[in-house]
Amino acid sequence: MATFIVRRLLISVPVFFGITVLVFLFVAIAPGDAASALIRPDQAADPAIRQAIVERYGLDQPIPIRYVRWLSSTLQGELGYTVVSGRPISGEIGRSFLASLLLVGTALIGGILVGVPLGVLSAVRQYSKLDFTLTGITFLGISMPSFLLGIGGLWLVGLQLGLVPIAGMVTPGQPFDLFDFLRHLVLPASILAFAFAAQFMRYTRASMLEVINADYVTTARAKGLPARTVITRHAFRNAMIPVITLIGLYIPEMIGGAVVLEQVFSWPGLGQLAVNSVVSRDFNLIMGITMVLSVFVLVANLLTDLAYGFADPRIRLS
Repeated sequence: MATFIVRRLLISVPVFFGITVLVFLFVAIAPGDAASALIRPDQAADPAIRQAIVERYGLDQPIPIRYVRWLSSTLQGELGYTVVSGRPISGEIGRSFLASLLLVGTALIGGILVGVPLGVLSAVRQYSKLDFTLTGITFLGISMPSFLLGIGGLWLVGLQLGLVPIAGMVTPGQPFDLFDFLRHLVLPASILAFAFAAQFMRYTRASMLEVINADYVTTARAKGLPARTVITRHAFRNAMIPVITLIGLYIPEMIGGAVVLEQVFSWPGLGQLAVNSVVSRDFNLIMGITMVLSVFVLVANLLTDLAYGFADPRIRLS
């Protein structure tokens, strides 16, 4: 196990650097630059102001030199400052990361707790009225765009019923209160959890149907084991491998995948921060977000591989 982890970490190093090189190159050659975003309209006609900004941020240097300078500062733990606000990038990313983690982490846990058991139940009662009902709900959750659910939830629950706030993570101008935070969290997290639960329900049902009639499950039934034991100890554990893969794919969405809902609900997460950084051409902030996303995805893939070994002892990671 230790050898597997070390090997994966060593493989992740060149992958990480490859990602940063590609993103750095794409941002550098994209139309426009940070200097254009920083120049006020009344200063646009003055080439001296533009040249001063270009020299200040090193935008006149060749791309390889700019990348080496950025990489050197990053490896020293210095991500720099945002071009627009001048605040430390580490602080901006840290606050947005925590906000995204709270939102999508809550939704992911809720989706697992709801979708996986319902998927098992739907497979066990295949072709029943319950199965058809749950399948219909699954298709609705998969096909319905998240922004449409978000707008509908805002209109019905927030505006018409007035049960929860419609924007932000806390009430502006008030000290932090846990109950107030939960009231802001419940609606976007519930909408995102519904989409997650639909996916988990679909994959769990399909995976359970593949193993529920396998020979080892039939043998367990022939031994006289209770139906619940056959399902939980024999069928469910083997059916979890595709579901674990799906969970591993969704973990990176805890950072940037909820960008649409973050925009709808004005949630100050990393997805919204990434959109704002691209719009403002904040080069340093874009690279900082890329670095965090890259590390998070690589760690998520490693944890997914480790989970395979715990779910199915036949898988030997070594």
